[in-house]
Amino acid sequence: MTDLIVRKLRFAFADHHVPFLWNEANPAFSSMANAVSFLAIGFERMIVSTMAEVMPMITDPETAEEADAFTRQEGQHSMAHRGHVKALIKAYPGLKETLNECNAMFEKLVAETSLNYRLAYTAALEATFTPVFKLMLDHDDTLFAPGDDRVASLFLWHFVEEVEHRSSALIIYDAVVDNPWYRARMAPSVFKHVMSVIKVACEGFNRHVPLAERQADALSLFTTYRAKQAWRSRIPFGWPAKEGPVYYAFNELPARDMIAALRGIVRSQLPNHKPAHEQIPALANEWFARYDEGYDVTKWYTAGDAKLTADV
Repeated sequence: MTDLIVRKLRFAFADHHVPFLWNEANPAFSSMANAVSFLAIGFERMIVSTMAEVMPMITDPETAEEADAFTRQEGQHSMAHRGHVKALIKAYPGLKETLNECNAMFEKLVAETSLNYRLAYTAALEATFTPVFKLMLDHDDTLFAPGDDRVASLFLWHFVEEVEHRSSALIIYDAVVDNPWYRARMAPSVFKHVMSVIKVACEGFNRHVPLAERQADALSLFTTYRAKQAWRSRIPFGWPAKEGPVYYAFNELPARDMIAALRGIVRSQLPNHKPAHEQIPALANEWFARYDEGYDVTKWYTAGDAKLTADV
């Protein structure tokens, strides 16, 4: 029997303006997280369609139950990110074009690749999430807490549930494909596609969101881009930074934690990798406990303040 819980959460994005720069203390991370929302919609729609295709092939009842719960969790994530992106499009209508471009890249992937490849894609990318999101959740005090609580709470929920179902995609992949070396071989093309979608999103941000409202070049998250811009800035009478300052989203994070995350990403792609053995972020366990107690996790940083005010 699966341990996954399908939580249906809504984040009040339609209630009032959702800023693009939702964490003013970290413009680069704000852009990065927004790009994840644009990626998530297409990726999770691909997961849902792929799981619908693969379910008749799963004969083990426990695996089928895991696949069903995994699919329904991802469907909830997609719905919530659509609410976030819809609010951004309301403020910056040109981003509708960007969303369509990102979604089209996944639609093309579904149309042109095999079921086995899409299962490998899902398993490979999902395997990276626990070490990557552990890095972010371990430093929520700087990455999430200073920002708009709706956006921050959306990502906290999404990330802890990715940790919760960290083994699901691999369980399904092994039940149908059962070829760990194929998954490992496909990993480079998977990450190339993921980063190409992120790049389209960031280019759209630069094109459609005024610099005054994003405060940074949205392409800052790309290491090679930051290096190129740094090189250009040193050339006398060289190219000015047209799209704004270039920042590193994780500049304040300890190097040891960054190295640990990188090691985790590499480890996640090894043929014998077992996501169940990954270290769980402390914040994930706290989030699950608070959810079970009835805490309003859609207002992770402010619900407690509201309760205290009401009690007074």
